[in-house]
Amino acid sequence: MRSGYSKVLTVILIIIIVAVIALLAYLGYDYYSRYRTNKDGEAYVDTLTEGVTVDAPTVDVSTDSSSQNNTAPTTTNETTSTETTTTTNITSSSGNSSSKKKRPTYKGFYTLGSIEIPKTNVKYPILEKVTKKSLETAVAVVWPENAELNKPGNVVIVGHNYRNGVFFSNNKKLSKGDKIYITDLNKKRIAYTIYNIFEASDTDTKFYNRDTKGKREITLSTCTDNSAARLIIEARE
Repeated sequence: MRSGYSKVLTVILIIIIVAVIALLAYLGYDYYSRYRTNKDGEAYVDTLTEGVTVDAPTVDVSTDSSSQNNTAPTTTNETTSTETTTTTNITSSSGNSSSKKKRPTYKGFYTLGSIEIPKTNVKYPILEKVTKKSLETAVAVVWPENAELNKPGNVVIVGHNYRNGVFFSNNKKLSKGDKIYITDLNKKRIAYTIYNIFEASDTDTKFYNRDTKGKREITLSTCTDNSAARLIIEARE
């Protein structure tokens, strides 16, 4: 009986050890994956924002009456790896080779610029198209079609809430008056101030095409923590 009892305990102990090792391996991979995603995003943004022209908002639109600093944050210049950023030559519809432009890409996706949210340490490229894979890579523009950043009107940027600090996971920590910085491919950075936060259903898009009265606006959209709704954040220059 003793021998059989000892064998059972040994098996249980082995199972526990294997389970602990598997859990540690999973946690280690998850941590490295999050770290790599954030560092790659930061490297791209630092490269794009090198030598930016800063356009700070001239009017404070937040509900907070206290004065706010509208100067964009400084960035540190880092060299990004060739795996992260490449450029692709495209020719305009006129076929004139002199009008070729270089379109930056990030991990195989065309980009429109970058987003920085100092309060939540967000620094990611903004991808041109929304696909399953692109949203696993960074944040992306969902509206309007063929959007350009930092133009009059509203641009809707979506990102996953993985509840782990990646992409828009910490948008719930943002408040009215917080700043969001958008840098476009012309290296112009605009400071946007959050003025409205609400929840909407995943089919509600009526706020996409809102009247911005000629102002530049952005909308951030992500899932709530329980995935029951969308957390919507509106900001304007």
